[in-house]
Amino acid sequence: MTCQCGRSYLVRQGDILFDIAQRELGDGNRWREIMNPDCSKPVNEIIFPGQELCLPNGIPGGGFSDIVSRQTYETMFPNRNGLYSHDSLVTATQKYPNFCNEGSDTQRKREAAAFLANIAHETSGLLYIEELRCIPNGCGDEYCDRGSTQYPCQPGRSYHGRGPIQLSWNYNYGAAGRALGKDLLANPDLVKSDGIISFSTALWFWMTPQAPKPSCHDVMSGHWTPSSDDINKGRTSGFGMTINIINGGLECGRPTDERVESRVNYYRQFCGMLGVSADNNVYCDLMQPY
Repeated sequence: MTCQCGRSYLVRQGDILFDIAQRELGDGNRWREIMNPDCSKPVNEIIFPGQELCLPNGIPGGGFSDIVSRQTYETMFPNRNGLYSHDSLVTATQKYPNFCNEGSDTQRKREAAAFLANIAHETSGLLYIEELRCIPNGCGDEYCDRGSTQYPCQPGRSYHGRGPIQLSWNYNYGAAGRALGKDLLANPDLVKSDGIISFSTALWFWMTPQAPKPSCHDVMSGHWTPSSDDINKGRTSGFGMTINIINGGLECGRPTDERVESRVNYYRQFCGMLGVSADNNVYCDLMQPY
């Protein structure tokens, strides 16, 4: 794939530019935005099966909000905590416009399902806003990495799991806070008290590569290409790789247990609700963790 402006699309039998725009961009009248890989316009609007075209990244008006309506979201999470509103999530996605907004329609829907499945598992269906065993007095220094000089622990603060992705450790609070313009090292409880900040930390984790790990977004949107080392260690694109990124040290490279099954069950359920099939690589038992 050689697109220099946008995401790649291979022309199918019977395609015309209007139909491609209607199906992939949500508006047939946007067909003039479809380009050749070198960013020139198709000559005389003539296209043929197998030809590569480039579609603009992003869908005006939405991405995630176009894929997961309020009604669908509330059906997915009937017992959600009030912190986790659909409005808060949609607002948080505005800082990450590529979230659920790159790749094919199927890839975008699978990314939405994968993100929601992982946060559903982490919070028992968006019910819990922080790590239960750390209530009410925190977990002391358990999640304090003294070796992190860039993001040092603050006195009297506990960096236990909070929010949809259960953000943990001082270095993650520090890096997420820096990206969001919030001092989460000094005020980690913002992640459990402000819905937009809470979802923003989960999206920061989802969208941000942390070497040697790719981002979950790149895995689900098709932007990640496994290295030869990744391939030798069983790491392949698909939902299972997101589990490896999030909690591979405890859940991957070993026989599948109830934690992984929980994530996979949510993923398959949410894919079905969004009208797509789940990908084939949903497990991580054969993947070596990082």
